[in-house]
Amino acid sequence: MRILILFAIFYAHIFSAVVKESIWRSAETFSDYISRKHIPLGLLKEISPEDMKYVSEIQAGERFYELEENGTLLQMLIPIGEEMQIELFKKRNSKEYTFDIIPIAYKRVADEVSVKIDRNLYSDIDEKTNNPRLGFILKTMYKGSVDFKRLRKGDRVVFRYVQKSRLGKPFGQPLVKSSIVVTGGKKRFAFVDENGNVWHDIKKKIRYSKEGRRTVVITKSRFIKKRNRRFTMPVKKGHITSRFSYKRWHPILHRYRPHLGVDWGAPRGTKIYAVNSGKVIFSGWLGGYGKAVKISHQGGYVSLYAHMSRIKVRKGKYIKRGEIVGYVGSTGRSTGNHLHFGLYLNGKAINPLKVLNKKGISADRVKITTKYKKVEKYNIVKTKTVAIEGAQEEKERLLKILESKERKSYRWDDIASAFIYVKDRKRYENENRRF
Repeated sequence: MRILILFAIFYAHIFSAVVKESIWRSAETFSDYISRKHIPLGLLKEISPEDMKYVSEIQAGERFYELEENGTLLQMLIPIGEEMQIELFKKRNSKEYTFDIIPIAYKRVADEVSVKIDRNLYSDIDEKTNNPRLGFILKTMYKGSVDFKRLRKGDRVVFRYVQKSRLGKPFGQPLVKSSIVVTGGKKRFAFVDENGNVWHDIKKKIRYSKEGRRTVVITKSRFIKKRNRRFTMPVKKGHITSRFSYKRWHPILHRYRPHLGVDWGAPRGTKIYAVNSGKVIFSGWLGGYGKAVKISHQGGYVSLYAHMSRIKVRKGKYIKRGEIVGYVGSTGRSTGNHLHFGLYLNGKAINPLKVLNKKGISADRVKITTKYKKVEKYNIVKTKTVAIEGAQEEKERLLKILESKERKSYRWDDIASAFIYVKDRKRYENENRRF
């Protein structure tokens, strides 16, 4: 992500500050950072154990933003996902700083782009919009339909998209709504509906049923176990009390906070199991997580087990899937006995429920059946063609864009400097505190 822009406006009180994009240093802790910025370490005591969990998850290489004036840090923002961010803010006319977790402010920019191929699709779109991600999204939309490597000079591509914008810079992934690729004398249309499905026509086939008769096969089954390699559940008993979310209303703090894991409510002392084989890389007290264990697995995965009443494994131990790592408790920042389970892939938190084997077993059941036939009534399934909602309008709009000779598109800012100067104290103190 390139540097964000703060617009310069002059008021009665003028000062000189710069916003710069920085990268979190390897092996640097949050306390190391505030010491380097000459911020009193007493600030750490004002941060709740719940918020310290997010501070401890800042990764090396994370991009963040700093507002400085004459070498003094005025504000620092570190994104947590695409919705929330950590903020350090210097109080006016004071040496004191405040800590908070606040929403990320952004707006949405809708644009229509018409590109005539000169070199290749990716370079031509990047040159016109300065948003290189658009070309790769189009490639995904036309997978199996158009080979973008075979586009020739003079071919045309038109599309409509929406992009989150943060102070004039693209933020997050753009959403391409529709597109037409003109190549080989043919117009190839693509449309994305509200559910994210990609269609290459303005109509689709749907199924409906009528009653009929058929011979069905009735089966009697038995099962055998076949070992699988998926992640198993961390607890065998318990129920989910809180799911993975980038923006969840916290029942204690009464604020929005990310919840980068899944909570299982279970009685104190309930056994907690390793979801897969791996090496214990942390075992002990982990701030708001209380007694916790981290295990590194193959494929870049790391699992986290938090708020335990007792830990059973030590750091450096290699354990097998299904081995007990500890017991459910309520240590750290917790309102009751439960397991907070987190799963990380290459340092980024992911939704554990998309990876775990929800049956909670280390083996799949393979069914062996005995069959016999029976005639019964059933619904005959037929198909009919219906219009895809919104596709016709999108296609007509794109065809009008194709007819226009010249069309200006929104070009995202390209700042060569690593610093942006701000000369508006009033705007800094009021509007732009949360840029």
